[in-house]
Amino acid sequence: MRLTDLLENNAVCADSIAGSEITSVTDNTKNVKDGSLFFCVKGGSFDGHTAAAEMLEKGAAAVVCEHDLGLGDRQILTENSRFLYGKVCSAWFGHPERKMKLIGVTGTNGKTTTTSVIKHILTDTGHKTGLVGTIQNEIGDTVIHTENTTPLTFEFMALLDRMAREGCEYVVMEVSSFGLVQNRIGASWFRTAVFTNLTQDHLDYHKDMEDYYQAKKMLFDICDKALINIDDEYGRRLLGEVSCKKLSFSVCETADYYADGIKIKSTGSSFWLCTGGKSHLVRTPIPGKFNVSNLTAAISVCLLEGIALDDILRSVAGYNGVKGRCEVIPTGRDFTVICDYAHTPDAVENILRSVKEYTEGRLICLFGCGGNRDAAKRPKMAAAAAKYADHLIVTSDNPRNEDPEAIIKDILVGLEDCKIPYDVVTDRREAIYHGLQIARKGDIIVLAGKGHEDYQILAGMEHIHFDEREVVAEGLKLLD
Repeated sequence: MRLTDLLENNAVCADSIAGSEITSVTDNTKNVKDGSLFFCVKGGSFDGHTAAAEMLEKGAAAVVCEHDLGLGDRQILTENSRFLYGKVCSAWFGHPERKMKLIGVTGTNGKTTTTSVIKHILTDTGHKTGLVGTIQNEIGDTVIHTENTTPLTFEFMALLDRMAREGCEYVVMEVSSFGLVQNRIGASWFRTAVFTNLTQDHLDYHKDMEDYYQAKKMLFDICDKALINIDDEYGRRLLGEVSCKKLSFSVCETADYYADGIKIKSTGSSFWLCTGGKSHLVRTPIPGKFNVSNLTAAISVCLLEGIALDDILRSVAGYNGVKGRCEVIPTGRDFTVICDYAHTPDAVENILRSVKEYTEGRLICLFGCGGNRDAAKRPKMAAAAAKYADHLIVTSDNPRNEDPEAIIKDILVGLEDCKIPYDVVTDRREAIYHGLQIARKGDIIVLAGKGHEDYQILAGMEHIHFDEREVVAEGLKLLD
């Protein structure tokens, strides 16, 4: 593709290189080859500007940079290299984002369940749909492994291109704050953008909650309609600040779409979806009040897309939920084990509050906190867990390059005034075994933090296989 065609008037290049045939676009020095267009992006540990001259020597046709590097006609100046890289990646693949209907969901918690339910309903009603998410990416029934909630820019556009070529009508995606700030989504425009909530997370990346909020808010500058959770304080603020068409949803008060008459059981939930002055009974095998909120959002999106309500209700009734989200692990015993991805204070509180409603015995919560991540939330995680649990087991999550004992020490600060019993078992496998050993009839054990993950990240960033379903099975054998 010619350089000028690729830039699409988003930047000006010298006439001497305007007709150059570009063989690839990249911001990765390892991928540069003859004819590449290299983007100088400044990251946390490396600034691509320092390698610009070397990339030209390596064969790059031109470099895109944010300030004059003295490279003459072969440099293209722009105010924001990340932003232009996203635009160019979209153009490189022929703008696949324009060939499908995009629905984006952002927020701290609830993105995975909400997007998965939307995709399930759309698929059930005859619309081939792609999914971009935390657990995996999907093209119809094809599952694709993913490393990031929002893939890196070039990989994301390549994925959209594949979805378009394979006949997807819709793409439903989790849109992370990282993806928005780093413009990984390129020139994407969303029919509907959903805001679930905002609670403390990722403050190792964002300087504070205001910065985190502003990152999430970026999604609502690139959509036709906003669907916003007004049960959340940031959601109420967002509703007053966005300029696009906006609609609200709630499980606590009247909104454009709201849930009423909520009934929660261990076998599922039911509620009345109220909108336009009418109420419709929703039945689902997915338990938890927080999931009622996710379902309300998902159903609302599909109604906005013109899907028949009866078809939506039928689809929801047959959907059993997402792996690692309030997932019951079979035990064959008189106690229950639930695996959930909850790894923020708000998510832990939500899952425990919900499960508490149908716990006959004790509610036991096993949790830890990730290493090399926001340390300020560790005592808050402990306090959130202690609010509804009857017994706590403090352990490791993904310690990464931090000392697990040091992480636990930070967690225990939040339990200084704790009035419920707690145990500290640093090794997560042994901690799960311990939870199974102390469980009694009617108890529910919530394993919080890992969810769908089947690995642990240890010192040196080594990934080791660790599937809590397998660990529970091993622990149950030890009880026999």
